[in-house]
Amino acid sequence: MEEPRKRARPGRSPAPAGRTARPRQAEVARLAGVSQATVSLVLADKRQGPAISEETRRKVLEAARSLGYVPDPAARRLAAARNNLLGVFSFTATFPTDVQHSYYPFLVGVEREAAERGYDLVLFTGSSTGGAGAAGPDALSRVRLADGCLFLGRHAPVEELGRLVADGFPVVHLGRRDEPAGLHWVGADYVSAAREVVGHLAGLGHRRMVLIREDDEAPASTDRERGFAEGLEAVGHGSVFRSADPERDLTPERLRRWLADGVTAFVAEETDTGAAWRALRRAAADAGIECPRDASLALLGSPPADLADGPEPTGFDIPRTRLGAAAVRMLAALVAGEEATEPLVACTFRPGATSGPPPGAEDH
Repeated sequence: MEEPRKRARPGRSPAPAGRTARPRQAEVARLAGVSQATVSLVLADKRQGPAISEETRRKVLEAARSLGYVPDPAARRLAAARNNLLGVFSFTATFPTDVQHSYYPFLVGVEREAAERGYDLVLFTGSSTGGAGAAGPDALSRVRLADGCLFLGRHAPVEELGRLVADGFPVVHLGRRDEPAGLHWVGADYVSAAREVVGHLAGLGHRRMVLIREDDEAPASTDRERGFAEGLEAVGHGSVFRSADPERDLTPERLRRWLADGVTAFVAEETDTGAAWRALRRAAADAGIECPRDASLALLGSPPADLADGPEPTGFDIPRTRLGAAAVRMLAALVAGEEATEPLVACTFRPGATSGPPPGAEDH
């Protein structure tokens, strides 16, 4: 019994019987009687360069149809010296794919914007074994497999990033960074957001506050401290408590001393570790401080997922998904050789339930 013939797809001639390999441009060139360069120009529909007659174009297109030729997407990408791949590299010890990880919303914004722009993503996971520094001096060299790379993390190796920037490789850091020179970054407006939180506390009557932060020079931390100071300039007095290990150094006794000295509000920064807020909550509970009756608490960011229980903290929410999308827009512009600028993204104030008037305010 004769087998039924396969129906050809509309607009495309079937490949010759018995053929299994993909037809190549060289075969199209031989059949049309022209050079392979001419075939490449015609199939790419390039009108610039050498003039190609309409008759030659017709011969090339007919030859391609008769052979069943279709462009090889991989070859196209190689010819363009681009892979349509954007890298994502995290300097955290574990790559942030858990939905409860504070970086996860960044990745949601990255993925959506990349898909919208026709890019695929490559997630570089070597950092999951202990951070980029654990892999040696050339830990970041593999990101060159992509057309450009987006980096996440507070503690990035400046020297290695500097080499990428100096080589002209498109790099964007998610979060403000002062080093290396020339590095592009996108960030949230932490200065204005922190100033707004302190202004809210001042409006409730607080005049003495303490900021609890980690002991490093990460730009996100310095921006929050700057906003804290600016918010207090005209209304009161503030001090800053810095610690490499807040959960060890912020004791209930220290909180009680501050309260005895007239402090009525405590403000903690948010980081990827959550250490400052975790330490403040624990110390306040151990000291028997009821919030906001005895003192007000505020968080410059959103609470870690494992501390989402209890009253919602006064503070602000970081637009992580929007920041991820902005980072991809900037990286795509750099890959295309265009000017790349993105404004600071505003944070959203969160009134919360952990702040109120200072003790005794109703008596005045």
